Amino acid sequence: MNGAIRPLVAGNWKMHGSLARARALAAALRRAADGVAAALLVCPPAIHIPAVAEVLAGSAIALGGQDCHPAAEGAHTGDISAPMLRDAGASYVILGHSERRSQHQESSALVRAKAEAALAAGLRPILCLGESEAERAAGRAEEVVARQLAESLPEGFAAGGGVIAYEPVWAIGSGRTPSAAEIAAMHGFLRRQLRAGWGEAGAAVPILYGGSVKPGNAGAILALPEVGGALVGGASLLAEDFLAIARAAPGG
Repeated sequence: MNGAIRPLVAGNWKMHGSLARARALAAALRRAADGVAAALLVCPPAIHIPAVAEVLAGSAIALGGQDCHPAAEGAHTGDISAPMLRDAGASYVILGHSERRSQHQESSALVRAKAEAALAAGLRPILCLGESEAERAAGRAEEVVARQLAESLPEGFAAGGGVIAYEPVWAIGSGRTPSAAEIAAMHGFLRRQLRAGWGEAGAAVPILYGGSVKPGNAGAILALPEVGGALVGGASLLAEDFLAIARAAPGG
């Protein structure tokens, strides 16, 4: 991990949980988060953000959304804008997750527009990148991720506190993770790309790893060079597991 960047451990709750469960999970995290050195972030379903914000008010745990529309307002039935997320208590938003790219056919151009909207609303975008198993097997992992990075990042991303999350598509929810060498190689590649495009500002952009992060493998992953934290899926739905991952970060 880059020692100059405080590790960020973010929980993506995806489409899970009732209102009662969201409140209970947020309360459990609040009770047990004292002493965790890593920055903590939870991203519940949008409908639960106000309730979770109420539970976490006054704590050090940040709140984020899982997606936003590129427009600030308008006739977009069922969508949620970045200003709405901000108004509900969010300070981050996940964008370009592989589930959005595949299930909703989101292009990198659309992800870039959403990131621009997030920055304009004062949200910190967490931009997700990652290759499929077929792309890695074909030796195209760096090519795919570099293209996503170039096409998805808006101007002002680094200055606006943007975060990168590398999530190999084949590792998400599968229980499989790349080797330590593969993770370190991709994070090093991304850092070089960020430095080339953004100079010293690119050196300070956190690069999270996501894809079947668990308490048992978190310590080894978070200790790797240029791994600035984790974007956690299933394990973030259990307070004990999520906090164990956060405590596994260097200095945690």
